Amino acid sequence: MSLHLIKLCVGATSIEDLRNWIADRRDDARRAGVPFEQTHVTRMVPTRMDELRDGGSLYWVIRGDVAARQRLLDVRPFVDVDGVRRCALVLDPEVIGVRPRPARPFQGWRYLKPAEAPADLAAVDGDAAAAMPEEMRRELEMLGLL
Repeated sequence: MSLHLIKLCVGATSIEDLRNWIADRRDDARRAGVPFEQTHVTRMVPTRMDELRDGGSLYWVIRGDVAARQRLLDVRPFVDVDGVRRCALVLDPEVIGVRPRPARPFQGWRYLKPAEAPADLAAVDGDAAAAMPEEMRRELEMLGLL
């Protein structure tokens, strides 16, 4: 059975901002002539790696809402140059918008059960809502129109 992670997306102000950051890293890798692999390094190593690798995603909290997810492709523990255990979360570069849900700030990451994960925007509101600009979608949701 799959399991997900949830984490604050520090520095990103929108889903599009996160997508642009990933595109910039992909361009950097291409210019350097190295294969692109998107990873996010964390200090804590998940103990439930097999469940995460079994179809899990990393859900991003952006501006106080769970707003997007990326499929987890792998979880790779390692020890950095200072001897500190860390973990590289290997992510599919595609960022999928999800039905926004408020989330309080927290440190690090947390496990997220599949039943508690928000649905993808396209699955709930159709492709039109998923293609809508994020600010417009947030405002329409706030007004109860979505």
